[in-house]
Amino acid sequence: MPSKKPLLICVVGPTAIGKTALSIKLAKAFSTEIISADSRQFYGEMRIGTAVPSKEELEAAPHHFIQNKSIFEDYSVGDFERDAIELLKNLFEKNKVAIMVGGSGLYVDAVVKGLDSFPNVSPEIREQLNSELNEKGIEALQRELKKVDAAYFEKVDIHNPHRLVRALEISRSTGKPYSSFLNKENEERDFETIIIGLTAERELIYERINQRVDKMINEGLLEEANSLLPHKQRNALQTVGYRELFEYFEGNITKEEAISEIKKNTRRFAKRQNTWFKKNEAIQWFNHDTDVSEILLYIKEKNAS
Repeated sequence: MPSKKPLLICVVGPTAIGKTALSIKLAKAFSTEIISADSRQFYGEMRIGTAVPSKEELEAAPHHFIQNKSIFEDYSVGDFERDAIELLKNLFEKNKVAIMVGGSGLYVDAVVKGLDSFPNVSPEIREQLNSELNEKGIEALQRELKKVDAAYFEKVDIHNPHRLVRALEISRSTGKPYSSFLNKENEERDFETIIIGLTAERELIYERINQRVDKMINEGLLEEANSLLPHKQRNALQTVGYRELFEYFEGNITKEEAISEIKKNTRRFAKRQNTWFKKNEAIQWFNHDTDVSEILLYIKEKNAS
């Protein structure tokens, strides 16, 4: 018998693979709405550099958690889990199917499985780490994390100081690696989940990334980033596409070098995304150009089993 629980269909995969396009096709097929689990598309000031769906795409299906916050607001993955679960309750009252899409694996997992439970940390440890970050630079924290928690180092965005500080404060306060607190028992959710992953040859992904960065530049990413320069310390702006341009604006690198760095760091980010998702055995992978009818057939059969 088919599950009587409502169904959340998640679309995941590396950046620039085509997740937005597929999520819209699925939303139309089920006459339902889309939850974005892209942790940087939440912020209204960061439209171009986070590849927010176009006006046409946003109008093609109702979207949630797109440009709904400001970089001046603190918004954690725990906040997102709470808000997304609450929204899903409302969506499932109207429709037994909802779509969630995004490349932020931690945010997808938070909704599907619940967050891991971490011990409380002394504020002094966090202050000390932030002080070291300012004095010694991010490389010092990267080296420490690689030494004390190689497993988490391999999958975290090592250019995100917020994530590094978080992992190291747990490690220093407990003497255990951050990764040892991950993968607890899943939360019991009031919905079933099917996770669709999109994949492609590495060369194609890299080509699409390069094309996307060039498109962002043409659409005004330099002007957008320059307007945010006074606020570069905000956590939301510790993001590929902005960090590199801040370096250019401050005279540390040329514009051409900044654009090249954005492409390189986005490729690295895509590799880390793949590393994260490939460990999830619940994901059913499809090639990026698979016809949506084939994916819909899989969903129908999976949901009926």
